[in-house]
Amino acid sequence: MPKYRLDSIDLKILNIIQGAARISNTELAERVGLSPSPCWRRVRVLEESGVIQRYVTLVNADAVGLPINVFATVTLEKQVEGALERFEAAVASRPEVMECYLMTGEFDYLLRIVLRDLAAYERFLMDHLTRIQGIASIKSSFSLKQVQYKTALPILVVT
Repeated sequence: MPKYRLDSIDLKILNIIQGAARISNTELAERVGLSPSPCWRRVRVLEESGVIQRYVTLVNADAVGLPINVFATVTLEKQVEGALERFEAAVASRPEVMECYLMTGEFDYLLRIVLRDLAAYERFLMDHLTRIQGIASIKSSFSLKQVQYKTALPILVVT
């Protein structure tokens, strides 16, 4: 993706829409100090350049029966390209895996998995995760309480 140079107006736009993606263009333009047409053009450029990747709706996990967050660390037998690709493809196909990070340090991957209960995690573990070829170990930690959760990046606006 080509690097798009962001100015202070772009940063203001990004800060606002991170917290209110459904804001009208008219209101957004007013808040950043532009008229609607130039504001709309800037948002389009941010979208087309990949700075804005997509718009989403955040759903309350408890409200839809997915209150369990499991953080699993996975260590592979060997950190070779084929094993990494195989593992990443396998977890990418699982809807309960919300996040997956290739890590440095004690383990190779960190996963965040959401489920309805502990039995569902046991099934996920036994039916899917442990069946991925090349895994040496899996360690799981269960979240007791979500203390903080953010989706907005801490973009600094220089004026």
